[in-house]
Amino acid sequence: MTLTDLEIRRAKPGDRLAKLSDGGGLQLWITPDGAKRWRLAYRFSGAQKTLAIGVYPAIGLREARAARDKAKKQLAEGQDPGQAKKLAKLAQATSAANTFDAIAAELLEKKRREDKADRTIIKFEWFMTLARPAIGARPIREITAPEILAVLRPIEASGRIETAKKLRGAIGQVFRFAVATGRADGDPTGALKGALASPIVRHRAAITDPKGFGGLLRAIADYQGAVETRAALELIVLTLVRPGELRAAEWAEFDLDAGVWSIPAGKMKMRRAHRVPLAPRAVVLLRELQQVTGAGKFLFPSVRSASRCMSENTINGALRRLGFKSDEMCSHGFRASASSLLNESGLWNADAIERQLAHVDIDSVRRAYARADYWEERVRMMAWWADKCAEMKRGGVVVPLHA
Repeated sequence: MTLTDLEIRRAKPGDRLAKLSDGGGLQLWITPDGAKRWRLAYRFSGAQKTLAIGVYPAIGLREARAARDKAKKQLAEGQDPGQAKKLAKLAQATSAANTFDAIAAELLEKKRREDKADRTIIKFEWFMTLARPAIGARPIREITAPEILAVLRPIEASGRIETAKKLRGAIGQVFRFAVATGRADGDPTGALKGALASPIVRHRAAITDPKGFGGLLRAIADYQGAVETRAALELIVLTLVRPGELRAAEWAEFDLDAGVWSIPAGKMKMRRAHRVPLAPRAVVLLRELQQVTGAGKFLFPSVRSASRCMSENTINGALRRLGFKSDEMCSHGFRASASSLLNESGLWNADAIERQLAHVDIDSVRRAYARADYWEERVRMMAWWADKCAEMKRGGVVVPLHA
């Protein structure tokens, strides 16, 4: 005989456990403390078992019968309903732990252990703040390509197309890490290739003709701002390093007697230690600067705190004050200027120039064999480059006149 809702509501507890049957093994257990619990009695592989379905009235009669029917179907398919329930609970718990946020945090910690550059860490953290509101709490296996696209579209619509593409790449890193650790089946960001608008490629503004570059050098020599800023402008010309590498330069990295600047891998974009040969003119500049900032850690300390280096906007700001617009010259452009002029001279091995610029060959096979540092050639090249800059600053080669 089946149960009714009225019977269940009226059922009172007794001194002992009471079991009311609804048929098909479904029972309502009423304990002396008044609790009413649904249970399903079944046999699997010859053994008598019991499946806990839930507590009444949270689980009503209709829901309890649906659970019984589902269990009967599992039995017909050769599954143990009790074991299936345990596995489902485990999967749910695993999914809750394996959210996008949780895996992104693991990947971030991995990047820190690998001693990735600070700017790499900061950028990744920032990208995750963009993704977190929409997909952070979602189990990573359940996140789809359209969900990710919905994160990227508003950024793209605001005109930050490059940011949207880089965010897609950062999200893809999290998915690939999840795949590698067995917590995702694939990377849905791959399906988004072509879904976003392509950014317009804009090359760094740089002056690459000798006459124009000479004018820039004369303007730098006449710079009336802070001594440290003028030194930074001159040294970025003579060393070919990236602006960030120059700003973060520390006195402990320099051997002025040997004319060498040794930049640790942690400060380099490509995470490879880099040596910079210092031309005599560069050494003179550094010794002069040492009289000003040598008591501190950084060559170019911040105006706000000696414990921090110069702002990333300082060099570009100085160029604007000198009259060079952003589409004419920028701090990164000094490397392009030097690269063009050194290559055009025809005097130096192109690989030596690339090594001086701390570029890494994209061809992994070629990179494996091209281990040469080209140090001796680079020492000569940087001395020649300093002389060439002096020549361009003068406006050409000065020919001495004799009586």
